[in-house]
Amino acid sequence: MTGTPVIGRFVLAALLVGLGLALGPSPGAAAARTVYVASQGAGTLVALARDATAAGTPLAVGRSPAQVVAGPEGRLYLAHPDTGTVTVVDGAGGSIRQTFSVPGQPFGIAASPDGVHLYVGDWAGHRVMRLSARTGAVEGTVAVGREPAGLVLDRDGILYVADRESRQVSVVDTRTMTRTATISVGQGPFALALNPAQDRLYIANVRSGDVSVIDTVARRVVATFTVGGMPYGVAVSPDGRQIFVTDQRAGHLVVLDADDGALRATVPVGRYPEGVVITGHQAYVANWFSDSVSVIDLRSLRETARIAVPDGPRSLAILTEDER
Repeated sequence: MTGTPVIGRFVLAALLVGLGLALGPSPGAAAARTVYVASQGAGTLVALARDATAAGTPLAVGRSPAQVVAGPEGRLYLAHPDTGTVTVVDGAGGSIRQTFSVPGQPFGIAASPDGVHLYVGDWAGHRVMRLSARTGAVEGTVAVGREPAGLVLDRDGILYVADRESRQVSVVDTRTMTRTATISVGQGPFALALNPAQDRLYIANVRSGDVSVIDTVARRVVATFTVGGMPYGVAVSPDGRQIFVTDQRAGHLVVLDADDGALRATVPVGRYPEGVVITGHQAYVANWFSDSVSVIDLRSLRETARIAVPDGPRSLAILTEDER
């Protein structure tokens, strides 16, 4: 079974092995975006070098981090379903700031742009919790579908939740912590990504081998793009024209046209690729079973590097200059 919070090889994580680099950027480094990888099996977090050739020194963050998300002020937040905790990391300093105890099994996680709130999906409790990002206190909850996996927050405070076992996306107004809509999608929805205009939401459906496309204004599915295999992670190009989907089964990064779902490329990566993020002209893919991260050039649509990492990389996040 994929996407479940299980201890060991089958627990969400990400991490990159250090080759003399610190977790955070060096003080004299030029301003740029930094990719971080959380490792569930190894219980670590690490930064990639900006030239995408190596990984920094791993920071131990606690057992089995499921997902990592970037917040403002250079902070990263990791959800640990096995221990019921959320870890707060200072990305630039490469140190743990706080660890919160959270009810249930915290899995998917999102941070508000102002750094005031965290939104955490409770895998076992079928709910989303709003936490204080400063203290970890629960400030509100809302019921969603079964096994909430990926969470994504738009700039208007609308939270989208992939309810894996309910085959739906829940739409939550975070101001009132109420669910305002549910949208049926494919089987096993796990990851979500908004396009830059935020009028389209893409959902990777692990079990039905496709991507659902939601019109966020009309709040309905307007297209379904066939991928095949097991679509697990999803990201959108900065111009919104292409969708990048990891296929666990085939070990590929699949590139689709965002307008019609036409196949643009199939890029071989490592075994069992999961999380994918994009920054600049590069995509980064966490290869769970290969203990590596693939670096893809978006202009040539080819893998240009494969960076060795510790056990089980699955989730990635990006900090920008403004966030540091």
